[in-house]
Amino acid sequence: MRQPDPIEQSQKSPLRMSRRGLLVLAVAGVATGGAVAAQWFNILAENGEAALSPPDVHEAARSGDVVLIDIRRPEEWALTGIGEGAVPIDMRRPDFVEALLVATQGDKARPVALICARGVRSRHMSKQLAAAGFTRIIDVPEGMLGSGAGPGWLNRGLPVVASR
Repeated sequence: MRQPDPIEQSQKSPLRMSRRGLLVLAVAGVATGGAVAAQWFNILAENGEAALSPPDVHEAARSGDVVLIDIRRPEEWALTGIGEGAVPIDMRRPDFVEALLVATQGDKARPVALICARGVRSRHMSKQLAAAGFTRIIDVPEGMLGSGAGPGWLNRGLPVVASR
């Protein structure tokens, strides 16, 4: 009886992965999942120079020192309410910059603080608004729900108002 040719046999057998290959695939999956989770929950966020904590931004908005803009979606506002003193403007609006100019009375130098759920969108929008000529953009990296920068607006027990 003829012995099967190893090359011929490997071409007929289904693809099999070695234990080492499975381990490498598993490690890559865990690393990717961890990176996605870190981004989603903004684990590495900090309250830096161009950032304020929710209590500080709440006080600044109440005193009129900053215009606080909640850039989340309307369904998010409906779920949690809007931070007291914040102006809700959905960042997906095609006329977002124009709506922001209305809120700042046309003054691109007026301090504007941005808040979202966990500080990810506010960080990105801060960069876009700086590129659009706004000179005093402040991020709230804790967001409404908390992040690596801190517990967030809601967990700090700051007041909210119902969405309109």
